[in-house]
This record gives sequence, C-alpha cells and structure tokens, in this order.
Amino acid sequence: MTTTWPDASPPLVRRSAAEEGHYRDFLAGPGDERRPVLVVTGNCQAESLRLLLDGHDVRTVRLPPLHDVRPHEVEPLHRWLARTDLLVAQPVRADYRGLPIGTEQQVAQLPPTAAVAPVPIIRYAGLHPWHLVMHPPGLVDPEPPVVAYHDVRLVTEAALRRAGRTAPDPGPAAPDRVLAVADASVAELARREAAAGAVPVSDLLRRPAGDTVRTVNHPGNRLLEPVAARVRAALGLQARATTGDRPLLTSVVAPLEAAVVAAHGLDDAPRPDWLVGGRPVTAGTVAQAQLAWYAARPDVLDLALARSAAARDLLGLTAPGD
Repeated sequence: MTTTWPDASPPLVRRSAAEEGHYRDFLAGPGDERRPVLVVTGNCQAESLRLLLDGHDVRTVRLPPLHDVRPHEVEPLHRWLARTDLLVAQPVRADYRGLPIGTEQQVAQLPPTAAVAPVPIIRYAGLHPWHLVMHPPGLVDPEPPVVAYHDVRLVTEAALRRAGRTAPDPGPAAPDRVLAVADASVAELARREAAAGAVPVSDLLRRPAGDTVRTVNHPGNRLLEPVAARVRAALGLQARATTGDRPLLTSVVAPLEAAVVAAHGLDDAPRPDWLVGGRPVTAGTVAQAQLAWYAARPDVLDLALARSAAARDLLGLTAPGD
C-alpha cells in the first residue's frame, strides 16, 4: 500500500492544552468499553468518516491525522489498535514519517478476530480540474499562500513570466477538456482502490453534483455519506443512516466555475470565489499572491510544472519547456 502524503519527520512540539483536550479519549486509552471498538486511521478525511460511522452499535475515538501524530502518541495509538474490533484504514506506507504507523504496522497490532476495511484517499479533480495538491518529500513550505492549492493556469502563467513572455488569457476550458480531467481522476482513484483492495468510491464520482467535493482532496457529505454506508456493509455492521448533522470538511471550499457547471450539466450556479473559514476570497486575490510567491520560489514552480504536465496537457495549457 502506498500514499501520497509527505515523508518527513513527525512534529516534535507538544500539543497545546486545547489540542490535548481534543484528543483526551485517544490519549486516555480504550478503557473498559464493551461495544465493538471501531478505529478510523488516515488523514482529515478519516475523522469525517469516523463521525458518520459513529453510533450506538460501535465505540469510536477521535485520533490525530497520521501526518500529525507525535512520537509520544504512537503508544496510545497502539493501545487502541490492540483493543480494536473494526479498523477502517487509508493506505499508509510502513514507518511513515519515521513512526511505526503504516497500515500493515497498524494491522499487526490488532486482535486476531478484528475486521479491516481499507478505504482510499479520495482525490477527485472533476469539479476543480485546474487544481493541484503537492506535498513532496524534502521540499520546505511547498504550499502556496492564501489557499494550499496550486492552480495550473497560474503555474503556466508564472512559467511564461519567468521566461519573459506574456501569458495569453486561456479562456474557459472546453467541456471535453474538463470531462477528460474528470475521467482521468476517476480512473486513477479506481486504480488505487484496486491496488489496496479498498471499499470502492470511484463509481460514486461518475455523475458528480456541485457539492460532491469541496476541493480536490476534501469530499463533501454527499460523497462521504454513501462511502460510510459501504464501509458499514464491508465490516458486517447493520445498515443504518449515515447522515451527518453538519457539513464536513468545509474549512476551504474551492470555486465552482461556469465551465465545470456546463461540462457536467450541473444544476448548481457557478461560484467564482473561494470560501476560506467561511469567508469569501476572490480568485484575483489568490492569483496575485500566488504569482508573486512563484516568482520567489522557482523550486516549487519547477516541481508544480512537472507534477501538472498531464493535467495541463488535458486542459491545453502549454508552458516553456513542454
């Protein structure tokens, strides 16, 4: 099993008192619980999935996302796994970030009778075909300012500016180009599902709605709720409502552009702005900040150009050196 998360050292800073309270049950251990213990491990998607799986028939616990586990928190994680009846796990490589918390290492801590349901890390570019997430190992501060998403149109423009050329207005993407990115994204997710033997998700993305995902790596309730229902079935739990009581993963919501609405035939109205912490941020604000940042970070720009080559080809965006 593999992951696209960064392979860096774990955070060494102790948590604040507020964070310690956040993970109080996790740090305290499973105690004397009689209900089946269900643990969900992975990134921020894992916690949202846990909220939808929680119920009277299982005991769940809020864990730190694995990229944020501190060395002193490995022991409580292993304590929980030793008491776990049902493990829902996103794929993570062994010794991830120098800690023994890879998926296979988690499974080795389980009781022999435990059931495991692998789930994929969901990334879907069909609603945001220009956006790219990068967490490369060894590159310091690779996330652009304002929002932690690269826009391949801005990457292309930054490369042209660096070459002393004026970037033409790319105009709206043709529907076939938007759909080509969506199809490629679904195919990649299906490939990773098959490789991990994971609960299938990719088929749920064949006909997206405007709120199926908030960003390329933040699924919305519309997607997470049926995924949670499939996970319950995979674990042999009784079917029940998996409807959340609040919108999940809403800290950043990407624009829904008119070209995407048209390509997918969505009922949603286009949304030109980002929402960050519930407040609108214009695409122009993002563009101004990120273009200046690329000019100061040629190392990130070079990597973004390399990582975005396939998407830029599908979208008809050409940068110097292509």
